Amino acid sequence: MKVWKLVSGILSIILFVLVSMQSCAVGAANTLADNGEVSGTAGLFVAICMLAGGIVSIVTRKSEGKGGNIALIVLFGLATLIGFCNYGSYSDLAIWSGWCLINAVLALIAIFLKKKAKEM
Repeated sequence: MKVWKLVSGILSIILFVLVSMQSCAVGAANTLADNGEVSGTAGLFVAICMLAGGIVSIVTRKSEGKGGNIALIVLFGLATLIGFCNYGSYSDLAIWSGWCLINAVLALIAIFLKKKAKEM
């Protein structure tokens, strides 16, 4: 799981840049179109959660406790919830929310694998 945390952390930080740029463009387009959508703002929240989750993932990759994994579940779970509920015309946000869902599920699996390894 150490390799997964490092790779997902690096990818999440890189994707933060892409998602935040797309979200700013979509937010400007939503404002100019005056369509009442909030998908650009939701994308910024997803991007910030991805950045925070990526940093936590890298920092806690060698930790023995489950606190880092719980933090990852909360951060990526919140990003998933915000993204899937508000993607509107910004359909790429569903893809980035899917990435966050994968990370949250893998952090949950990591908790159970550590628990099982300690029992043996």
